[in-house]
Amino acid sequence: MSIGGPKAPKDPTKKRPSIYVLYDKTMEAYKRPEGGSGCPLFLDNGRLASFAKSIGRVEDEGLLELLNSAEGFRKLVHSLGVSVTCENREQEAEFILHMYGKTDMYRTGTRHVTKVPTNGSETEVLLSDIDWSEDDVCVGQFVFAFPTDWEVASMTVCLYLNDGYTAPEFIPDAPVDFESPAYNDMIAKSFVSLGNNVRLKRAIEKAKAGEDVTVAFIGGSITEGAGATPSQKTCYSKVAYDRFCARFGKGENVHYTKAGVGGTSSELGMIRYERDVLGRGAMPDVVVVEFAVNDEGDETKGDCYETLVRKILAYDNAPAVILLFSVFENDWNLQERLSPVGVRYDLPMVSVRDAVVEQFYLPADGGRIISKNRFFYDIYHPTSDGHRIMADSLDYLFAKADETSAGVEPDYEALERVFNPEFVNVRLLDRLDGYEGAEISCGAFTESDKDLHYVEMNLDNFQTPMFPNNWTATGETGDEPFVIKIKSPYLLVITKDTGSQEFGKADIYVDGEYVLTADPHAVGWTHSTAQIAYRGKENTVHTVEIRKNPETKDKKFTILGFGYAAPEE
Repeated sequence: MSIGGPKAPKDPTKKRPSIYVLYDKTMEAYKRPEGGSGCPLFLDNGRLASFAKSIGRVEDEGLLELLNSAEGFRKLVHSLGVSVTCENREQEAEFILHMYGKTDMYRTGTRHVTKVPTNGSETEVLLSDIDWSEDDVCVGQFVFAFPTDWEVASMTVCLYLNDGYTAPEFIPDAPVDFESPAYNDMIAKSFVSLGNNVRLKRAIEKAKAGEDVTVAFIGGSITEGAGATPSQKTCYSKVAYDRFCARFGKGENVHYTKAGVGGTSSELGMIRYERDVLGRGAMPDVVVVEFAVNDEGDETKGDCYETLVRKILAYDNAPAVILLFSVFENDWNLQERLSPVGVRYDLPMVSVRDAVVEQFYLPADGGRIISKNRFFYDIYHPTSDGHRIMADSLDYLFAKADETSAGVEPDYEALERVFNPEFVNVRLLDRLDGYEGAEISCGAFTESDKDLHYVEMNLDNFQTPMFPNNWTATGETGDEPFVIKIKSPYLLVITKDTGSQEFGKADIYVDGEYVLTADPHAVGWTHSTAQIAYRGKENTVHTVEIRKNPETKDKKFTILGFGYAAPEE
């Protein structure tokens, strides 16, 4: 009997020092326009160095700094070790090393493709074999692409270092013991306040009685499900909803609304609430608001967040509002800014930061329940384990509300504001949902943009375009301004962000005076931004003009919609 294999195997190559930037990371691939599916891992803005620190345990600031530039990356890294494991182990995947470029972030940098098996074996990608572009700025993305339309896979990427560099020994994290008393103690620390629980208690009693109850979630990309795999099943909102159903539901009487949109703050959330929450399901009985890591982009620094909260509380069916404070990998959120709203309105509040951050810094054998590597998918979003912790924290609040007597409901409208929520009656105006008090002249903005931010809402297995009823000007449609005359004491303009160089800037004028320039490249990826054109004016007719900036008048610009003051009925 003979055993197959080479007659004279090569001597083993001495293993180089290495830094793991991904280790056995489960990721979900989504359908790509060019066919098949793919999952990108974004690495710019210091994210690659952050992975090296949290996963590879690198503390040397000199090494970490090298990872932030294309030149430093090539100086430090000899090769990449890439492995992919998925259920279909007979197929072949592609690993794409995508460098961002100076001239055009997405198009002019190096894009190197390597075929890799999906059986977990490692493929070496030698940097010396890559034809590098002189336009490279930094490592932008690792992309894992599959021939099938949808795939869940586990990825590992290791950076093998050039001679002269060293790295700490890699020690994988232990799995989380979700059933341990220590885990339960950690979850208990997420409890900030039960607040006045009369509305939450009412929803719980309705569910127990078999009446229809809807639990809704509104927020940014974490609420959308980013980092969870598969996102629609393991995101915190779905798991928290499942917990609520298990505790209080009778059959199928508890319903679910998920309205998370990545990269957006409460400034946009307050405008889209009617469309994305009320318009996609029944009037909610419970609404979880999650903007604690998105609202740095709220130019009002709290007005819009309080506006959204007051708007929800004011609906006739009296929904309960729960404030959820998520956290970034650098331990940051806006809890100190936003929690006074919860205190003023005596609302239930849950803080994931309070639960997990302190224990992150304990040793593995000295009280740490979950490491940052296991909690965070990237520097912004939690993994499925992290999402579960968020859901368990909400479930702890549900249990507390159930076992506590209801109080007396306050008069929310009579409470003094924390900030200045002047936008309470804000509504969305676009090509579909017009307003008879507005007179619009489209000018050059005659087209509709189809290349939009897409989001999986509710339990949908498809993606919904955000703001499809828009106005777009192209180089061919001219440069005549878009003009809206509207009776409203304030107006917010929603515009499209993009990394495409086909788009240029637009200048916004109010009553003939310049107020701001909207730059679609300020963020660098396709999503939606709301900006205040004016506020605090008399409730009379104001004229707003949106003109292509003279420097980019031959390029495109997309107006997604407006937020205006709906007349009180």
